Amino acid sequence: MGKWSTSPPDIEKGRQKGRTSQPPPPHYCPPTAKPWFPWLVPLIFVANIAMFVYSMYLNNCPSTTGADQCLFYPSLKRFSFQPFRENPLLGPSTTTLKRLGALDRKLVVENGQGWRLLSCMWLHAGVIHLLANMLSLLFIGIRLEQEFGFLRIGILYVLAGFGGSLLSSLSLSPSDRPTISVGASGALFGLLGAMLSELLTNWTIYANKCAALLTLVLIIVLNLAFGFLPHVDNSAHIGGFIAGFLLGFILLIRPQFGYVSSKYIPAGYDVIRKPKHKCYQYVLWFTALLALILG
Repeated sequence: MGKWSTSPPDIEKGRQKGRTSQPPPPHYCPPTAKPWFPWLVPLIFVANIAMFVYSMYLNNCPSTTGADQCLFYPSLKRFSFQPFRENPLLGPSTTTLKRLGALDRKLVVENGQGWRLLSCMWLHAGVIHLLANMLSLLFIGIRLEQEFGFLRIGILYVLAGFGGSLLSSLSLSPSDRPTISVGASGALFGLLGAMLSELLTNWTIYANKCAALLTLVLIIVLNLAFGFLPHVDNSAHIGGFIAGFLLGFILLIRPQFGYVSSKYIPAGYDVIRKPKHKCYQYVLWFTALLALILG
């Protein structure tokens, strides 16, 4: 006959074997945002190049000034540059730039040609001026467009350029020999100002905060220092920088570090989430908007 065990069965042990383990809590991490495809900044680059070529075509130095005085006439013919004493930046004449929309205080204030506040952004005094601005545009603008998209960067570029032209028109000499102002420098300094305000308002998401801040401030100071060279309109640089700095707080604000949108949290989980933005971000946003409206 078989033997029976006198000890009772281990009921608790059987229950433990049949118990299912709970899944670990999910990791709430939104997918990494894909960079925008930059097309607006290259388009602005091409537009500036095209406008300069057209200005040189319209200038026609051999016909207006004389072929013997034009620079590089045998090679460039109609597109040859004005004499160096007239334009040391290798470009068209002041008369041609004024015809195409250069910023002239008298024409803006007395003749009501306010459109020059925007048209002057697309003109350049010469090859040297054009190359310096376009290299800066590609270096700064493409990175910003990849992060924030074409709409915000396009609005920022135009409004910062308008702010630079506005301050420049207030500082241009109203004397008998008035000066003109052209170039995308105001808009470019606006992008630099926006980079600084973006760093400040999105402070929590950056790792090397102090290093990034010091590097950016150094770049800004060096570029502003170049504005004190002859034939450079530093007022447009300052105006564009201020406009871009204020616009950056409004257009380039991002969620604080650790924020997770509700659409990335699985159903059935009740999670305490951080607010989308910190209080100081709202304060900076409102202050910048108020300054732009009152300014």
